[in-house]
Amino acid sequence: MTDPIADFLTRIRNAVAAGHKVVEIPASKMKQELTRILHEKGYILSYKLIDGQPFNTIKIALKYHPETKRPAIKRLERVSSPGLRRYAGVDKLPRVLNGLGIAVLSTSKGIVTDKEAKDLNVGGEVICYVH
Repeated sequence: MTDPIADFLTRIRNAVAAGHKVVEIPASKMKQELTRILHEKGYILSYKLIDGQPFNTIKIALKYHPETKRPAIKRLERVSSPGLRRYAGVDKLPRVLNGLGIAVLSTSKGIVTDKEAKDLNVGGEVICYVH
């Protein structure tokens, strides 16, 4: 697999499109941090790291509106890829849906959202947009 982050986002995107309640994804530290951010920002219900013999997995419970059954994640978009890295300085941090969505960045301070990066006064690689 050449781009495990794109695979992570695609698995979530496909599970949401199919209306699944749970999705399992092979784990890595970067994927765990992305999952943590999605949980903190309210895009997923919960997640659990499962230790397995060949590899660890992350079990993610997806979030839907109780009445309309619409997913909390409307769009997941990969920005930076292995072939074309996209970086943003602290003065040029992206705004997603005029502040209603989040941009996830990989910085020297770890994996953070655009608002946290602005507070920390750091720029970095723009990994994805979520809204």
